[in-house]
Amino acid sequence: MDVTDSHDGPEDCAAVKPVLARIGDKWVVLVVRLLGRKGPRRFNELRREIGTISQRMLTLTLRALERDGLVTRTVYPTIPPRVEYDLTPLGRSLMVPIEALGNWAFAHREEMDAARARFDRLHGVADAAAPPALATGAPAPAFKG
Repeated sequence: MDVTDSHDGPEDCAAVKPVLARIGDKWVVLVVRLLGRKGPRRFNELRREIGTISQRMLTLTLRALERDGLVTRTVYPTIPPRVEYDLTPLGRSLMVPIEALGNWAFAHREEMDAARARFDRLHGVADAAAPPALATGAPAPAFKG
């Protein structure tokens, strides 16, 4: 598929809208990134490593990723059954744009913070809320591949 083709008509936007909605979801980005960097993971490992996701949201996210062909779910016949999630080749191909977007965001976050502050001063926005921080309060890790 040639990704350099121009796809800017309304029908093209409608066609990719569900794809962009899926891959633009914050939980999807975190799950794909973890699986891409650390390999197969069990449900509770993912939940612990993400930290702020509810059990229900992780279940819905993994189910959606599996449905879209980005994640595989493997059940091992043990007692109790062991279930692992891993990226498919399609899911692994998503790592490149996710890493690129993450690197761009970290490289430009201070510029965007400064732009927001200027905008807020110019438009009289009093004490605007800062972008959400990580739940741990620790600095965000770089998206290095």
